[in-house]
Amino acid sequence: MKEITPKEVETLIQEGKKLNIIDVREVDEVAAGKIPGAVNIPLGTIESYMNELNKTTEYIMVCRSGGRSGRATLFLESEGYNVINMSGGMLAWEGDIE
Repeated sequence: MKEITPKEVETLIQEGKKLNIIDVREVDEVAAGKIPGAVNIPLGTIESYMNELNKTTEYIMVCRSGGRSGRATLFLESEGYNVINMSGGMLAWEGDIE
């Protein structure tokens, strides 16, 4: 499983890179703040959204601490998707939130 640090994600955003970030936390958790531009797809619903994801697009998976996003990353990876887990999750995020 590929991983990226929150600091690396923040740097890429600051450099103006177009990132595809999927936040797998529950809706109420995301309401408290998420990485700008992140799309919320709760972990329990990820399988039903797979047909909306492109296998050639790189996705960065995010959750509160890195556990749920890790599970999502492993699952999507096993289905042939290009995914990276953000280690440490939102607990380690120091960048802007929306």
